[in-house]
Amino acid sequence: MSYYIFLKRLTQMIETPIKLIGNPASPYTRKMIAYLRFKRIPHQVIWGDVSDVLKPMNIDPPKPILLPVFLLPRDGKLTAVTDSTPLIEEFENSYPDRPVYPEDQSLRFINYVLEDFGDEWCTKYMFHYRWHFAEDADNAGTLLPLGIMSNISDDELAFFKDNFAKRQIDRLWVVGSNDETAPFIDQSYKSFLEILENHLKIQPYLLGSSPSSCDFAVYGQLTQLMVRSLEDRSGLEVKENNLTLSDLPQTIHDLFKEMSTSYVPTMIANKKAIDEGRDEWDIDLDKGKWKQKSFPYQAKCLAWIKEEYEKLDTDKKDEVFSFLQLNHCESLVESNE
Repeated sequence: MSYYIFLKRLTQMIETPIKLIGNPASPYTRKMIAYLRFKRIPHQVIWGDVSDVLKPMNIDPPKPILLPVFLLPRDGKLTAVTDSTPLIEEFENSYPDRPVYPEDQSLRFINYVLEDFGDEWCTKYMFHYRWHFAEDADNAGTLLPLGIMSNISDDELAFFKDNFAKRQIDRLWVVGSNDETAPFIDQSYKSFLEILENHLKIQPYLLGSSPSSCDFAVYGQLTQLMVRSLEDRSGLEVKENNLTLSDLPQTIHDLFKEMSTSYVPTMIANKKAIDEGRDEWDIDLDKGKWKQKSFPYQAKCLAWIKEEYEKLDTDKKDEVFSFLQLNHCESLVESNE
């Protein structure tokens, strides 16, 4: 180890911890805390309301406010920053030890897609089971305010509960949870769990012997459905992972085939609706009909996936396309034009 690298690592160990504002009931907060722990990056979590925390600091809240909110230096001043995927990329550049991106270029792209699947499709499971059913919504409405402030009266809790619940239930249409899609979500979730169970019998993480960023994305959503397995992997001794795309077990192929019936066609249909200026859309899928409001952010996610694909070397593009085509997901990277 060079003296420069030693000094850099020592500086990182004693530097001021990274601050983030979150809530235990936020799957993306749980994603990022688990990631920071695995990376052994010093951090300080502030459990509270974002606006209340930022106001005395004279820091403008991000637009929109999405948890977790990180306080990071930008142009010489502390700035509120959100969006977990680009933040992980930033941290990977600053903290190269214990990497969460596969070394193989093709596998790194597959990781990118799976991270987006966790963030953008698995969140539908989380949202649906949290807010679609009255009993679950009643429970979630109580727990979410308490994740921000626990020392409140019953009357205050009732007030915040009603406000939290209304705001989140109104968003069900955005993620696609409704009476018409409920059976589809339930079937998709059970299929996903069966594939995941079979996969974890073969290897401990989605893409090898140590977690990739996609593991943290899926884990974050599943924490809200009582999964705690990736809570703290700071003690995991990371071994060299030389897996390539051809080394992936059949279970990952099975997962992509499942994604081809849900995540992939809905991402494409949503992008088409955005391009055509439609406020909502529906699509007939193999397992039923899907209907939801158009979601601009997910259209951006699809564009970013295609950008990542275009960055690949030509031979890696061919390799990835063959993998996607084999599993009926090639439309993720095909041009719409």
